[in-house]
Amino acid sequence: MKFALALHGGAGTLRQADLTPEREAELHAGLDAALDAGLAMLQGGRAAVDAVLAAVRTLEDNPLFNAGRGAVFNDQGFVELEASIMDGATRAAGSVVGVRRTRNPVELARMVMAHTPHVSLGFEAADRFAEEQGLAMAPPEYFFTQSRWDALQSELARLGAGGSERDASEQVKHGTVGAVALDASGRLAAATSTGGRTAKMAGRIGDSAMIGAGTWADDLVAVSCTGHGELFVRSAAAHEVASRLRYLNQSLVDACDDLVFGQLIELGGSGGLIAIDWEGNIAMPFNTEGMYRASVDIDGRRSVAIFR
Repeated sequence: MKFALALHGGAGTLRQADLTPEREAELHAGLDAALDAGLAMLQGGRAAVDAVLAAVRTLEDNPLFNAGRGAVFNDQGFVELEASIMDGATRAAGSVVGVRRTRNPVELARMVMAHTPHVSLGFEAADRFAEEQGLAMAPPEYFFTQSRWDALQSELARLGAGGSERDASEQVKHGTVGAVALDASGRLAAATSTGGRTAKMAGRIGDSAMIGAGTWADDLVAVSCTGHGELFVRSAAAHEVASRLRYLNQSLVDACDDLVFGQLIELGGSGGLIAIDWEGNIAMPFNTEGMYRASVDIDGRRSVAIFR
């Protein structure tokens, strides 16, 4: 059996008019590097869960993406990271929230899945567990990027002048990385990681760490979401796609489109998702101006794109 991989670096995070050729090249290179990292796992006969971990970890290390090193700041001026991972073959899952010192939250989510009886772990307890497991830790300055700090000041000023959170731009609401994979043994997996939204309330938890909202994998499909997290939570978005396949016998494309262009929009939500089904079909719909995305299908065809 052949394998397939898809990943995203966030939906609605950059307007096409603001993208310089140099930045576009950097983003393409970042997506390519993550695709190569996950693909290497699949080519080496590793499980889908290893592939999504490798792809997301690579994106977390890249300051261009809102996860790990490039995460946005909350309203108190520090990062709070979240991530999740799910193995579709066993439905084992792990997630972390409120992480401030762990360099790669997706690795910590994997540790929660593999080495605790729990699914989710949060805040300082999660960081302590990362240290106990020997994961790489980092000081606050590791997560500082000037562009994210400037975005925080701009958003705080807008809110201070009477602006509402509802009217925040897509650039503020969105920003997540994720990957889904089908391995050569037919196993599916998904992983998602994010810094959340700029100027979010300290302690806020979004969809990326919620199994069934931002991340899902079972024997039929693997899904990773990106967008306005509260609306993805209220939609149980990732699991909704799986339910449409399982109970309505919809195709992958139809199930994803109905969620992204139907249910989400009806609720006032924006964003997108990536998904792979058990046959290797890939869907990457989004209802924003763009979504950083890349994939390799079961025929080896490679794609990297930002806008439509």
